[in-house]
Amino acid sequence: MPTPRAILALAAVAVMAPTVGHASSPGAWDAFRADVRARCLAAAQAGGMKAPEVLVHPIGTQAYGIAVLREGADKRICIYGKQTKTVELTPAT
Repeated sequence: MPTPRAILALAAVAVMAPTVGHASSPGAWDAFRADVRARCLAAAQAGGMKAPEVLVHPIGTQAYGIAVLREGADKRICIYGKQTKTVELTPAT
């Protein structure tokens, strides 16, 4: 008979499973990262950055793509809505 702790652990794994291994092909993830990079870069340049380094998280969260942009001392976080494909940047630092 499983213990209550084991049941809770299995329930937690079952709840998280869909967010961890979403069934997407490597090509789909490559296209996702390219879109996050392009949209975040465009937003950063519109916000005054000239040629920032863009570091895109490989899969983001369930709902968002995430990138870090840096140029000199200026660092910003870019949030990309996976459903809307819109981006928001943190203010300049």
